[in-house]
Amino acid sequence: MPPIRILLADDHAVVRDGLRALLDRQPDFTVVAEAADGRECLELAERHSPDVVIIDVAMPKMNGIEAARRILAVKPAIAIVILSMHNDESYVLQSLKAGAKAYLLKDSPREDVLEAIRNAAQGRAFLSRKVSRMLQEDYVEELRSKGLDDSYELLTDREREILQLLAEGRANKEVANLLSISPTTVETHRGHILRKLSLHGTADLILYAVRKRIILL
Repeated sequence: MPPIRILLADDHAVVRDGLRALLDRQPDFTVVAEAADGRECLELAERHSPDVVIIDVAMPKMNGIEAARRILAVKPAIAIVILSMHNDESYVLQSLKAGAKAYLLKDSPREDVLEAIRNAAQGRAFLSRKVSRMLQEDYVEELRSKGLDDSYELLTDREREILQLLAEGRANKEVANLLSISPTTVETHRGHILRKLSLHGTADLILYAVRKRIILL
């Protein structure tokens, strides 16, 4: 059986070097090309027709999700494996919608990376354990059922407004005064926000707001 032909795409040379060192030790893999940005990845995928493309989400010139979408538009037989630092439902859902076979986090065990590549080459899906657990959350199922990519889209305009104010460290009474509503109404909205985003308190809410760049620290 011929080896699985792989194209590596990551804008950090040290990451590509580490991946290549791992893959070169596998007798059933061969790395046919490396790309440092999304456009180069697209060009090399069209030129080499690899079996598997391993690509990061955050890439210069063209992000990995858009590159995956364009690759599959011209080379649908290629399997896309997303290897990212982003443990965020919006990136995962967008990647799966774009046609990726696998989504792994960069802190995944080496064995998971190898298994993901072999599964993808055979047309099978693979998700890292953290990503699998995240997709089982009720709020992510709600996103998928509504065809949304981001939990933020589940919130109403008022809830988004209150989310930002609470994440900025404002108390319920202060938020109530700013929005001309009662503290009880603020607390009701806060409960809805936590439920919709599957968060468990103020600390989680602040971390979510930072991760989504709603506030900057």
